Amino acid sequence: MKAGMQAKLDQLDGRLVELNRLLSDEHATRDMEQYRKLNREHAELIPVVEEYQHWKQAAADIDTAQELLSDAEMKGFAEEEIRAGQQRLVDLEASLQKLLLPRDPNDERNIFLEIRAGTGGDESALFASDLLRMYARYAELQRWKVEVISESASDLGGYREVIVRIVGQGAYSRLKFESGGHRVQRVPATETQGRIHTSACTVAVMTEADELADVVINPADLRMDTFRASGAGGQHINKTDSAVRLTHIPTGIVVECQDDRSQHRNREQAMKVLVARIADKQARERQEKEASERKSLIGSGDRSDRIRTYNFPQGRVTDHRINLTLYKIDAMMDGDLDDLLTALATEHQAKQLAALGDA
Repeated sequence: MKAGMQAKLDQLDGRLVELNRLLSDEHATRDMEQYRKLNREHAELIPVVEEYQHWKQAAADIDTAQELLSDAEMKGFAEEEIRAGQQRLVDLEASLQKLLLPRDPNDERNIFLEIRAGTGGDESALFASDLLRMYARYAELQRWKVEVISESASDLGGYREVIVRIVGQGAYSRLKFESGGHRVQRVPATETQGRIHTSACTVAVMTEADELADVVINPADLRMDTFRASGAGGQHINKTDSAVRLTHIPTGIVVECQDDRSQHRNREQAMKVLVARIADKQARERQEKEASERKSLIGSGDRSDRIRTYNFPQGRVTDHRINLTLYKIDAMMDGDLDDLLTALATEHQAKQLAALGDA
């Protein structure tokens, strides 16, 4: 193990001892916010320090076995113990490298998932509806909550645009690589001659900001318009100016929300989406700047990037970023996304490790 890595692990080991002391001190834990913060740090350190203790024990076992090499009767046993111990050290060091990778501070946040129909007309809007169902089913399997924030329905029952809020532990961690262009190849329901059409949608995954702390918006930069909601909702929703349109003048970002009868509630929801979009824009600008130095798995974050193709006639889904093809499209469209999402996370982790090695 490199000296720098061991020094870092020794530091974390000492910090865990300190945290144990602080958490057992009733005076230090009277502040509940501080207590929760210490508990979170403690929970994050335990797996790292436990794995480091296993590494130190394996190293000590090798030292003990080496002392037995001079004993003729024990030499064979000692050599076998040393070989096994050295392999265990390699495995444990690889595990520790992964545990020491920098955590994405947004991983545990809730998200806004935005799906927009692209090329393909009505078929694209229907595919947007299919994608929404796919993500909603996955969220259901994870016991997450899905809340529709805004929707613009098409004539055939699809969506020109839909925004949902997904609330649940690790939502961003699991879905953060879904942003980009999603292409579908299939025979549309409206196709009378059985020809395969290609359509596309764009997906944007944005973290929900902590109130307005993450993005500072000058009230002078914000314009709010109210209007009568259209579509379903009964007589009341169409009789009052309950729908809200927010425009952030410096960026030109526009958000509409009309799904609630309350103008106040619609404004609150629209503001949350607006903040998320501004934060997402800032993050993508940072990624584009960093991409010139090192290309990451999620590239520049350009929504036009084609990341995945759903080919229904062949029953396959292909993710073009990691060259992975899975032949279980029906299961995946029903929310079975774990194999794909895990492969994306693993590839990202491998790139992080490679970058760590180059540093």
